[in-house]
Amino acid sequence: WMVRDFPTVPFERYADDAVVHCVTERQARQVLAALSDRMAEVGLRLHPAKTRIVYCQDGLRRGSYEHTSFTFLGFRFQQRQMRDRNGRIRWSFRPAVSRDALKRLGEEVRSWRLHRRVNLTVEELAQRINPIVAGWMQYYGRFYRSALYPLLMRINAYLVRWLRNKYRRFRAMRKAIAAFQRAAKRRPGMFAQWRWVSSPSLAW
Repeated sequence: WMVRDFPTVPFERYADDAVVHCVTERQARQVLAALSDRMAEVGLRLHPAKTRIVYCQDGLRRGSYEHTSFTFLGFRFQQRQMRDRNGRIRWSFRPAVSRDALKRLGEEVRSWRLHRRVNLTVEELAQRINPIVAGWMQYYGRFYRSALYPLLMRINAYLVRWLRNKYRRFRAMRKAIAAFQRAAKRRPGMFAQWRWVSSPSLAW
């Protein structure tokens, strides 16, 4: 229906979520009205809370609007700072892992209870979590990867706790962190997140 009625308007859809790209507010309102009518024809309706017109504010589009961000497939799209090819800082409308997605991933990490897995070797820990963490990095780290760093540092923090619980000689936090950082430097490929972040978060 979109291809037939609005052939020049690109869009993406996943399950029942979709993003439609319009070039003007007038066009956006026209498409929204037509979509509402189309949904009604087939006995459906657009979600009243999720459906909105969003202004993609950035360094070139500096106007103001009620909505300037949206979430789609676990990413939050909004104005963010970035470096261009010449190294200059500019504002761009870009995606990054959303807060809801970070919260969900954080809850999963907590459910692993890594710090209590003292019956496992460090190699066994890595074998258990690496496929999952690498998948998160590949998906959510595709854009603005630094937004994922707090989660990866939190995983490292659990590993420091594991180290303190497993080995008496590393009970002191300072010694545990030093040993952890030596291991990350010596074997940077052991844990997936060490490719990006090799320090633990102390604020967790």
